Amino acid sequence: MTDAERDAFLADERTCRVATISPDGPHATPLWFGWDGTSLWLYSIVKSQRWADLQRDPRIGVVVDAGVDYFELRGVEINGTVEIVGDVPRTGGDDPALADIERHFARKYMGGDDMFHDGRHAWLRVTPTKISSWDFRKLADL
Repeated sequence: MTDAERDAFLADERTCRVATISPDGPHATPLWFGWDGTSLWLYSIVKSQRWADLQRDPRIGVVVDAGVDYFELRGVEINGTVEIVGDVPRTGGDDPALADIERHFARKYMGGDDMFHDGRHAWLRVTPTKISSWDFRKLADL
């Protein structure tokens, strides 16, 4: 995918698969996400295995994919590291570092501009060290 195709794909897709390293080995979970063109944002439950894993080892792998038939398959893989941004847990209130991603996330998943805060989640920003993408729809034209 081109950068523009990747950005459009990540804007449209709703669920990513997050892989962390737990004491017992790999741990993979689905999660909603936001993409700002540079970083991937995860709104994670702070009392989860994923959160505990990332506090021990901030390395992460994330896959977003779509398609059913072979010539429909497309996706993005992001490897990187996470950092916490904002309060833990996030309970609301103004935070300039989170204003853009929370507006984007609310529009994508909540149907409006208002972000819901339940006091159980907090923000993780994934800084990519490697981004790979594929779009097998382009193979059908060969």
